[in-house]
Amino acid sequence: HITDATLAIVKGETVPLDVLQIKGEKEQPVFAMTGLRWGSFRDAGVKVSKYWYLGPLKTKAAHFFSTLQEWPQTHQASISYTGPTERPPSEPEETPPRPSLYRRILRRLASFWAQPQDAFSREVSPQVWKDVQLSTIELSITTRNSQLDLTASALIFYKDISSGGKGQSKEDFMNICIEPDTVSKGDFITIGSKKVRDPDLRAAGTECLQASHCTLLLPEGTEGSFSIDSEEYEAMPVEVTLLPRKLQFFCDPRKRERMLQSASQ
Repeated sequence: HITDATLAIVKGETVPLDVLQIKGEKEQPVFAMTGLRWGSFRDAGVKVSKYWYLGPLKTKAAHFFSTLQEWPQTHQASISYTGPTERPPSEPEETPPRPSLYRRILRRLASFWAQPQDAFSREVSPQVWKDVQLSTIELSITTRNSQLDLTASALIFYKDISSGGKGQSKEDFMNICIEPDTVSKGDFITIGSKKVRDPDLRAAGTECLQASHCTLLLPEGTEGSFSIDSEEYEAMPVEVTLLPRKLQFFCDPRKRERMLQSASQ
């Protein structure tokens, strides 16, 4: 495995993964591969280890004892976000031959004379921001990297690449999932126990938004913590920016070939 990984690095066999830049009011930005979670499911999940003495029942116990606190457990916040951004066309693999010196001179002269007119005619379309007031049992802002699962992540992106961007998503975005605050205690225990193993699981009635940039504002005096890639941070207003395909993740070339074949089927 070490030899295969080394060869993949040397040959540049990589898959592109999205990254989230999460910036608070005072601290340096934090970068995430999976995303940010804030809510009651997260809070109960981090307490599972405290009930280790209950063995296989520790997960359900953590969520059960959480329901004995104030109920329903709602989290109030507001979000401002902009929609997905259009994915730029992929660069051709083969570099076209360089034009002759004569053609290059004519092209530069033409661009020089046309530049003033183009500069005035261009208009930058302003970004449209949308505001959402939310009351939720849990909020998550995630990439589409599929839980850092290399196979799933590479499959998603290589489907886009193998199809030339046709038939797949032509936009870059992160997912903002707002789970309802009407979850019953029984569903909270059942869904929460499954979420420990599968954080991508969502309660019925979850609203999902697609965004390239968002600002999460919390009421003054809000307590609790975020989970950012399973690391705990103090809950605070944050600004989240999607950095599409920012990280090139090394991949075994044989796995890549298998994924390309399955994507083309």
